[in-house]
Amino acid sequence: MKNKRIQKVETISQFHQLRGLQPPHHPLISLIDYSLIKHTPENSNISWLQNYFTIGLKRNISGKYRYGQKSYDFDNGLMSFFAPNQILQIEYVENETNKEPSGWLLIFHPDFLWGTSLATKIKEYEFFNYAINESLFLSDKEEKTILDILKKIETEYKTNIDAYSQNIIISQIELLLNYSQRFYQRQFITRKKNNHEILTRLEDLLSELFDTETTMNNGIPSVNFVSDKLNLSPTYLSSLLKNLTGRSTQQLIHDKLIEKAKEKLTTTTLTIGEIAFELGFEHQQSFSKLFKSKTNYSPSKYRASCN
Repeated sequence: MKNKRIQKVETISQFHQLRGLQPPHHPLISLIDYSLIKHTPENSNISWLQNYFTIGLKRNISGKYRYGQKSYDFDNGLMSFFAPNQILQIEYVENETNKEPSGWLLIFHPDFLWGTSLATKIKEYEFFNYAINESLFLSDKEEKTILDILKKIETEYKTNIDAYSQNIIISQIELLLNYSQRFYQRQFITRKKNNHEILTRLEDLLSELFDTETTMNNGIPSVNFVSDKLNLSPTYLSSLLKNLTGRSTQQLIHDKLIEKAKEKLTTTTLTIGEIAFELGFEHQQSFSKLFKSKTNYSPSKYRASCN
């Protein structure tokens, strides 16, 4: 993605104008027929920085889009979620299909949520931080549920605005987000085999890191480092792991660290400081504090209890 320029889009009206659409019915929210949005190779030179929430339900996009180093074909219905100030980079890749793109984009400005409980609660929906390859793939029944909600939102904001309009639309958006959360949980379950493969890869990665001099040279592996090695976003990886194991990525990293610490304490004559250094700690006190918080023993007392 060379020579990318950043196109900042501040308002709903600006988005409509850039995409050659009619002006929006409401300045802070819009539901857009995706078939009306045309993508061209010229768009490959643009990174989009949008100042509003975007929820996309797309099917049969005419072409492929490259996110990072991977290409994804959107023949099936899927949902994607973007929060304000995220940068979306798209590389257009022509294909030979004749399928017409379809779907909907729901876009709404944070100001539309102002003064409502959703303004704060929306931060709890972790899928706004998932990568595009971690989108939500819908069954036909699920897609119909989402479409019904989207059409209710459209009907409401296109009618005469009154004192009840905002609350009704907000409640529908929240319903859509809650269904999306439920469907993601279903996806974690139905893709259980793939998810367990990710868990196995994580176990192998952590074992490799703690069994070599990597931690001694580079410190304790971070969540971002681990997720990058697994080609997943940090938020998606933690969501997946919580669903499989009940524990977050950070907790599993610490679990592996404590496992290795116990092994070194019981099978070597290394000092506590040397073990801490090998496991990536700069200070022995930090290691001892973490070890005690996880085991209720100090490293020295744990070693003594095993002898």
